[in-house]
Amino acid sequence: MTETAMFESKAPDLRLDQIVKLAVLAVGGQGGGVLSNWIVDLAERNGYAVQATSVAGVAQRTGATIYYVEMLPESGRQPVFALAPAEGDVDILIAAEMMEAGRAIMRGFVTPDRTTLIASLHRALAVSEKIAPGSGLADSGAVAKAARESAATFIAFDMEAMARDAGSVISASLFGALAGSGALPFEAETYRETIRASGKGVDASLAAFESALLAAAEGRVATTAELSDAAPAPGGTLPLATTPVHEYADPERMAGPEKMLTAWSDLAARAAGFPGPVAPLAMAGLRKLVDYQDLAYGREYLDRLDGILARDRAAGGEDSEFGFTVNAAKYLANAMAYDDILRVADLKTRKGRFDRINDEMRAPEGTLVKVTEYLHPGAAEAISIMPAKLGHWIEARPRVVSGIDRVVNHGRRMRTDRLPSFLALYMVAGMRRWRRRLLRQEREMAHAREWLDAALGRIDTDYAHAVETLKVRRLIKGYSDTHARGLAKFDKVMSGALLVEGREDAADWTARLVAAALKDPKGDALDGALRTVRSFTTAGEA
Repeated sequence: MTETAMFESKAPDLRLDQIVKLAVLAVGGQGGGVLSNWIVDLAERNGYAVQATSVAGVAQRTGATIYYVEMLPESGRQPVFALAPAEGDVDILIAAEMMEAGRAIMRGFVTPDRTTLIASLHRALAVSEKIAPGSGLADSGAVAKAARESAATFIAFDMEAMARDAGSVISASLFGALAGSGALPFEAETYRETIRASGKGVDASLAAFESALLAAAEGRVATTAELSDAAPAPGGTLPLATTPVHEYADPERMAGPEKMLTAWSDLAARAAGFPGPVAPLAMAGLRKLVDYQDLAYGREYLDRLDGILARDRAAGGEDSEFGFTVNAAKYLANAMAYDDILRVADLKTRKGRFDRINDEMRAPEGTLVKVTEYLHPGAAEAISIMPAKLGHWIEARPRVVSGIDRVVNHGRRMRTDRLPSFLALYMVAGMRRWRRRLLRQEREMAHAREWLDAALGRIDTDYAHAVETLKVRRLIKGYSDTHARGLAKFDKVMSGALLVEGREDAADWTARLVAAALKDPKGDALDGALRTVRSFTTAGEA
């Protein structure tokens, strides 16, 4: 018997063709378990035999939990169901956000001959996106394109926002999208009965369900613009740069004593007076630094930009749309608004933060939300917020440093919804009025001056290399260990930029070094790129 004949002799089991296979991919907090339970109840309510299993993913957004449901019209006989989805064998795939839809496609769960793919447009960033030294954002548009090509039916819209507007959670809108898709042979009313039977948040869940049902029934798929708004692709422009300058200069957008508002208006007018490409970034930097410190700090920033612009003009920067000053406006503001303990304490005690937390938790009015801060300062952080002279004195005495480290270097949990912890952080945040006298400020400003001097030293001979030198500053961010790692990479790239100085391709090589530094947290790619640079810049040295 030939191999072909062997296959032809096996008639298909029609009973298997009736099994509906549905998978839900969701991470913690997205209600995947609730949705799975609703689907099971829905199937049983409609006279189906059903089985549900779940395969837990890894915590911290490195993997979703897969909830898998198989159902079959009740026939009086015990069916045999599978415990997990198989490639090319899923009828309905529900993804609680766009990247989970991408994972499902990559794993082969979505096929063009059978799968209805339902995905929420919103993004919950994965760990791989967050830990990337540069922009690690994945492109939702690429996932949507793959979904259109891979699924028999693709339905996608922002179900998280829809649920939030209804005062519910995303499981309700995903359930509505499932109903609206028509992928299951059940009446919409039985879906509603399932929600009512749950007995929790029924009105809000039904509101989210109805909105999603209507959108899915219309066959809605996210537009390119919606995908861009939800998660811009890497390399997108700065949102602040698109804000009209006059909006920043409007004193009605600010609050405070009249004298301070007048001073702010004067500073805003100065920022608005920079050349067209520079003004939006100068205005954004001004706002950032006034918020970070005070009006005088913002004035200092504009004074430094004036000097930079003058050098830019003299070097013919107008022909390059003042690219040097544009980058200086951005990265100088970041350098002056470095993250320190004072900044962290300030952000953790702002009224707006508690409003945002309450909104995210959907806490009813009058409900007390517990907020716990996890802090782990070390001796270096403690010494950095001392007056500069005292800090230098202590650092020169290792035994004193060790003593401070023994006192401060242990984890703390502080409940900022309680007065003692809140006041402690609030008092630390109030120390920002003395920031200019502190050791950290002295060091950060000295480092910023060296960086700017290096860039300005190249502006007359190699404008493009000078601009790329400014961009090296993007490697420094965060605080504590994150800041130290970024600073180490910055120093390596600057040393590489010095090696290629004077070459026609100096700007290109400096840009490559920055890209290599952003490629991986450990810096292996950067070390490799530096070896390459040394191979052709020091080959002739003894």
